[in-house]
Amino acid sequence: MVLHFREATDVYRKTLPYVLLQFGIGVAFALVGVLYLGLIGWLGFRFAAGGGGASLLIVAGVMLFGLVTFGAVWRLVQRYALYMVKTGHVAVIAHVVEEGEAPDDQISYGMNQVQEYFVSASGLFVINDAIDAVLKQFNRAVARFQELIPLPIPQQLQTLLEVLQRSVVLAVRYLDEAIIAYMFVAESENRWQSARDGIVLYGKHWKAVLGSTLLVVGGMYILSFVLLTLLAPFAVVLDVLPTALEAVSWLVVAGLIAIVHTGIVKPWVKTVVITTFLIEQRGDAPDAETQDWISERSDRFADVVEKAENDEPIDENRSETGPISGVTGEAGNDPT
Repeated sequence: MVLHFREATDVYRKTLPYVLLQFGIGVAFALVGVLYLGLIGWLGFRFAAGGGGASLLIVAGVMLFGLVTFGAVWRLVQRYALYMVKTGHVAVIAHVVEEGEAPDDQISYGMNQVQEYFVSASGLFVINDAIDAVLKQFNRAVARFQELIPLPIPQQLQTLLEVLQRSVVLAVRYLDEAIIAYMFVAESENRWQSARDGIVLYGKHWKAVLGSTLLVVGGMYILSFVLLTLLAPFAVVLDVLPTALEAVSWLVVAGLIAIVHTGIVKPWVKTVVITTFLIEQRGDAPDAETQDWISERSDRFADVVEKAENDEPIDENRSETGPISGVTGEAGNDPT
């Protein structure tokens, strides 16, 4: 297992404008979420006041409705506005790892790179989904922790191994960004070819890269749990609020954790994973033997290989001058 914490932390520091941009979006959305859910809860309590036991069901139903609608809006924000910003950050990370310095006006640089390489939002989603599918199949095939232990496995250890196996799937969300980063580095006109080559290079170094990813992702969730533990007393302090507003205290705690987790910790984890992959694959080249080995473990990889060989456009409506839907070269200054 290899860890490039020092190099990654230096890259993270040099891309702070993107980190702060994501942090700012997280703060804004967390504030909106606290206000929205607080209002929903307050209305629920007011509406159910004096309703006896049935009032609790009313409040629970109103809060559930609020959480579901808020979650749906948050997914839309992540998939369109925030996802474009995150991919722009990936482009800048790749540039810093390869060149040693951040580009001038890195926000615009990152968004322009996304526009140039993927042209449309749908193009980015298509290629990212393909990479995600291949990595999930491949990792499930090669990272079978239970098979590494020849002896009978106790129940407690079996549960731990199952959790670790599921963590491999969670790690893919960072590994596919590493492949996207490689695509920016490769600068190939054939986007599917660079995606294929990036996957093959991952296959050659999967143990080191996946091991490092699992370690930092596990550390990230431990940190989030520690933050929850440290911030929980604030909720107790805020319990002096009227009964109808007590839930606001926990919403504030959840909002603070979400801000730190999404805006600061996750970008650092992403930077570590991308930096580790780009450094580990240096001086190496894709080869047919590894490509065939991956194909045996992922039938979805055959689709990527076929599209690479046919130089298939990543977007049916691709235009060399057309901007990403809803994003222009200056969009990085106002991603929402």
